[in-house]
Amino acid sequence: MRSIARAAACGAVLALSSLSFTGAAGAASTGAPAEGAAIGGVPAPGGTSPTGAETLYAPSALVLTVTDGADHKTGTVRRAVTLSCAPTPSGSHPDAVAACSELKKNSAKFDSITASGTNRVCTKEWEPVTVTADGVWEGKRVEYVHTFSNSCAMDGGRGAVFTF
Repeated sequence: MRSIARAAACGAVLALSSLSFTGAAGAASTGAPAEGAAIGGVPAPGGTSPTGAETLYAPSALVLTVTDGADHKTGTVRRAVTLSCAPTPSGSHPDAVAACSELKKNSAKFDSITASGTNRVCTKEWEPVTVTADGVWEGKRVEYVHTFSNSCAMDGGRGAVFTF
């Protein structure tokens, strides 16, 4: 186990050293090592210098479900989709662009999304439907559960995020 950790540490040191040193003697350099240049006697891999096109972003990826029943753990899952919003909207959600836009607009406050903004008239029957969001939003763990009294109430208040 120690040898694995030591090998990983050596690899990290070699990677860092390739940013500031070139040649077997370790002479200081102002630029990146030449293609295939040796670093401390170890050949540098070719084509590994950053191009500037890479971007860093906090991950935003969710699993969304719609479940029959008031308890999402014991109910029957009707549908489930994945939604990833960074770096670009994607996943199995049918309208990932609209869902990601809605999440960004509401700062991923799911209660703002599931609150009914319409004047929808629904019967008062109790046939609960539960929606869940589980995953990561902008690098932070997210776990959300909301139960609607019935499908009509859900249709009036699920927003683009839970429309699938």
